[in-house]
Amino acid sequence: MATLKVNITESITLNGNNFGAKNVVSLTGVNAVNKRVVECITGSGGTQVYAGGAATGPGTFISANVKYIRITNTEAVGGNFVILHLAGDSHESMHKLDAGESFILSTPVGFDTEQSDIDNYSGVTIDTIKAKADTAAVKLEVYVATA
Repeated sequence: MATLKVNITESITLNGNNFGAKNVVSLTGVNAVNKRVVECITGSGGTQVYAGGAATGPGTFISANVKYIRITNTEAVGGNFVILHLAGDSHESMHKLDAGESFILSTPVGFDTEQSDIDNYSGVTIDTIKAKADTAAVKLEVYVATA
C-alpha cells in the first residue's frame, strides 16, 4: 500500500498582501492508480470516462475502493469546454469544465442531487461520469486512485 499526496496551492498577491493558501491531503491505503488520456467527443451521449461498480474492468472501478478521482480538461486556456455528467441511482448532475480546469472527487460515494434542500440529503454512489465536448473533441486526463 502507498500514500497518495494531493497538493492544492493557490497563489495570489493583492495590494502587496499574500492571500495564497496550500492544502495537502494524504490518502493512505492506495494500491492502484489508473491514469489515462481520453478523447471526449461532441456526439450524442458524450464519452464515458468513469464507471463505478462491484467489479473492475476497463474504465470501471470498485466504487467502495475509490479514494480519488481527477478529470482535467487538457485544452489550453481559452480552448474548448466539456460538460461532465455524473449519474447514480437516478440522481444526476452536470458541471461545466473549462479549458485547463480540473474536477476532483475524493470519493464517488455520497452524491445527491434529487433533494431541493440540504435537510433531506440521501447520498448515493456515482455509477458513471460522461463528458461531452462543446464544439470539437477534447482530450481529458482521467486519474483514479483505488485501495
